[in-house]
Amino acid sequence: MFMGEYSHTIDAKGRLIVPSKFRELLGNEFVVTKGLDGCLFVYPNQEWNSIEEKFRNIPLTTKDARKFSRFFFAGAAVCEVDKQGRILLPQVLREFADLQKDIVLVGVLSRIEIWSRERWQDANTYDDMDEIAEHMAELGLSI
Repeated sequence: MFMGEYSHTIDAKGRLIVPSKFRELLGNEFVVTKGLDGCLFVYPNQEWNSIEEKFRNIPLTTKDARKFSRFFFAGAAVCEVDKQGRILLPQVLREFADLQKDIVLVGVLSRIEIWSRERWQDANTYDDMDEIAEHMAELGLSI
């Protein structure tokens, strides 16, 4: 399980250091793709294979399924960790998530999210947590 929040920077070539705690769970090769809310999603290969299998079972006659599949898979890239613990993020993914310098990597259960610091701060205000917690309880999740 991935958890925690780490601040890093991305260099001019698009290289980003992956925190060692995350590298232990990811291994040397994993998948990065467009995520929701303007961030990138990072999946270990085993989790990515599971996601692929789920998408294979969705009928292609559903327009939303086709569109989401294109969004999710067309931008996906296999990334390898170099000797310095860095990955090279493809330009198309950096542009999608507006990754320029200051980055936040966040562990979220089975995936990691990569955010620009500005988007992370804008998207993650927690003044509505009581209301959200009520909705989560309706979904069967209570803490």
